[in-house]
Amino acid sequence: MTGSSEKKGLGGWLILVGIGVLLGPFRMVFVLYQVYKPIFDDGTLTAMLNEDSSTYNPEFAALLIGEVSFNLMILCASLYLIYLFFSKHYRFPMVYIAIISASLIFIPFDAWIVSFFFPEDPIFGAETTKEFAKMVISALIWIPYMLVSNRVRLTFVRNAPEVIEQVENVESTSVALDNK
Repeated sequence: MTGSSEKKGLGGWLILVGIGVLLGPFRMVFVLYQVYKPIFDDGTLTAMLNEDSSTYNPEFAALLIGEVSFNLMILCASLYLIYLFFSKHYRFPMVYIAIISASLIFIPFDAWIVSFFFPEDPIFGAETTKEFAKMVISALIWIPYMLVSNRVRLTFVRNAPEVIEQVENVESTSVALDNK
C-alpha cells in the first residue's frame, strides 16, 4: 500500500528536517554567543570604536551591526519556521529554502567584508569554511527535497490559496445543493 495518505504528515525524512528546525535557533544562539561574547568581554569592540585607540575603525561598527542584524533576522525567521513546520503551513518549504539560500550568500559575503578589516586573516578560515560547507551540504540535500518531495507537497498545505479556494468551492456547492 503506497497511497498518498502514507506520504502525508510529519514523518519520513521530514522528521530529520523537524529536528533541524527545532535545534536551529538553539544552535544559532549558542554560536552567536561564542562569537560575539569575546568581542564584548575582552575590549576588542571598545578598542576598535575608541577614536584614541590605535585599532580605531569606525566602519567596524557598521560591520558588527550588519552581522548582528542579519543573524537576528535569521534567528527570528528560524523561530517562525518552527511555527510553519508544526502548523504544516504551505509557506514552510519556501521559507526554509530562503533561510538556507540567504545563509549561503551571507557567509562568503561576510567573510569577504571582514577580510578588509583583518587582512592578515584568511578570508575562508577554518570556522568559516566549516560553516559554509555545512550550508552547502544542507542546501544540496534539503532544497531539492523541499522542491520535489511528495510528502512535502502533501503535508504543507494549511492556508494554501488553492486549498482555501477548493474548500470554498465545495462549501458553495454544498449550500447550492442544500437549497434545492
